[in-house]
Amino acid sequence: MAFGYIGSMRTKPGHRDDVVAILTRGGDGLREAGCRVYAVGLDPEDEDKIWVSEIWESARHHADSLQLPETKAAIAEAMPMLTGEFSGQKVEIVGGLGVS
Repeated sequence: MAFGYIGSMRTKPGHRDDVVAILTRGGDGLREAGCRVYAVGLDPEDEDKIWVSEIWESARHHADSLQLPETKAAIAEAMPMLTGEFSGQKVEIVGGLGVS
């Protein structure tokens, strides 16, 4: 069974696009780390909120990806532009369109 994570983060005013740019670069590294889906979305009702939906081979793959140098660098770059408001939900992926 695959591992899923759906989370949100709030940016400081005027920094949403900068954080989105950080989040959307480096897809090849995520794929190599076991990520099947990594989607970054904008909240249509809140101009400072970003949503990220992820599907991983396993929870271990997700946890290990957070230790990659490029992931740590991206987090360090984005953190000054975030307010510290985060939400997150772990899910077990059982199927669906585009999910094998």
